[in-house]
Amino acid sequence: MTDTRELAKIDLNLLISLQVLLEENSVSRAAERLYITQPAMSKTLSRLRELFGDPLFTRCSHGMQPTPRAQELAQGLSAVLGGISQLVSAREFDPAAVEGEVTIALSEYIGLALLPALARRLQAQAPHLNLRIITRVENQLEQLALGKLDFAVHIKQARYGREFRVKELGGSPPALLLREGHPLCSAPTDPALLANYPVIRLYVADWEQLEIQSVSGLFEQSRQPGQGSLEISHLMTAMEVLRNTDYYMPAPAYLIQNEAVGQGITALPLPSEDNASLDYVLVAHERTENSPLHIWLWEQITCTIRDLRPAQPQKLRQRITARR
Repeated sequence: MTDTRELAKIDLNLLISLQVLLEENSVSRAAERLYITQPAMSKTLSRLRELFGDPLFTRCSHGMQPTPRAQELAQGLSAVLGGISQLVSAREFDPAAVEGEVTIALSEYIGLALLPALARRLQAQAPHLNLRIITRVENQLEQLALGKLDFAVHIKQARYGREFRVKELGGSPPALLLREGHPLCSAPTDPALLANYPVIRLYVADWEQLEIQSVSGLFEQSRQPGQGSLEISHLMTAMEVLRNTDYYMPAPAYLIQNEAVGQGITALPLPSEDNASLDYVLVAHERTENSPLHIWLWEQITCTIRDLRPAQPQKLRQRITARR
């Protein structure tokens, strides 16, 4: 472990002055380069001699001659100062050279649409980046602030503190998903009829904090006394259950746009007449706002969402409401 107490005693400016003295072998020329007076440079040399316990330079006919101790210091001094300069200077970000890890909270039903395209983009541009996806995370804003998450993509919440950066990604009308040929398909969507069938409640992080309470209620509305239910965070398993049973599931309507996932599944409108929407956002904490990696990845996520160009939400909504 580095002894920081000893380092704290050293004035970095002294090391810079020593480097210039070694290059110039002259107090006057060193003073000119550092834009200080010759007496001030002489005082600096005295401090250097005290710090290293050595004269460092002796006078000769051609100026000053470095002592063996000064020559020894010269061998490592340039590397030390160069390392400090590199440490504090801004470097151009190169995605291809990144080898770090980024953690994203991303529910499976969101990742189904986003991750394949994002992974292709990252494989091409940042092949050494480690992407860690967590599909079930409570208290996501707190986890972002603590540094346990780098990003979260979730349904928009009602409130975000000023310390959070939030980017709207678009939305989808909610719907009731069920198998084709389900008995509910032959009748108008009625809460009383829904109570006769078991419900799948797809996991939604922090659902009680959703922006629209009617949307929050979508994931709670089916709690009827004695009604069977299945709570799950695995989307593909949930869809397979839907295909093979009379369960139904409140969920984002866009899921049925994926042919592999939505095969054999249809969507019904909600019992309510409102135009509720499940709006999605990308969220990060202010601690990452100056990180080149996080700035770059933020752009990659938002560009990926933009380039996916899903079907217009209005067309999807019309497709569902036509079944009322």
